[in-house]
Amino acid sequence: MTSILIDDDLLLRSYKLEDAADLFHCVDLSRAHLRPFLNWVDHTTQVAHSLQFIQSSLAQQNAGEALSLGIFLQQEHCLIGGIGLHHWHQDEKRAQIGYWVAKEFEGRGFMTRSASRLVDFAFQKLGLNKVEIHCLSRNSRSLALAHRLGFQTEGCIRQSYRSVAGALEDVVVSGMLRDEWKTISEGA
Repeated sequence: MTSILIDDDLLLRSYKLEDAADLFHCVDLSRAHLRPFLNWVDHTTQVAHSLQFIQSSLAQQNAGEALSLGIFLQQEHCLIGGIGLHHWHQDEKRAQIGYWVAKEFEGRGFMTRSASRLVDFAFQKLGLNKVEIHCLSRNSRSLALAHRLGFQTEGCIRQSYRSVAGALEDVVVSGMLRDEWKTISEGA
């Protein structure tokens, strides 16, 4: 079980089986908001799907293959989104960070704080050398987050993601190296 305290308001922690209903509810309320960027939203149509995701996430975490965390507002005991590491390559010491936040909590700095803390955790505690963000070229909020965190745009993988509508879309790849993060965080 991983738990990362960000501040008095915000906590990242591994999902528990009993979080399934809250996770489903959070996704369901933001379905239209999340759907254009995340194909898995259409496959999450009942609490049982969220439970299966949590079970799979815990197994991947135990195997050192991925890390899926809920973003929780501590005072309200409220799940507001998710963040994690996937495509975790142990040999190369790199992983991709993925994230989402419920529509009602967008634009309040929660994702910037969560992503910054998870990137720091990945470098300091997990010993990764590189963290990447892959997002659709039209996802301006995700591109802005990568920029705020100091990630470098490394390129565009053209027509490599099939959207919900069936179109092939470009994916922008941004990356951060451990040494770069250390320089950024020491300067903060």
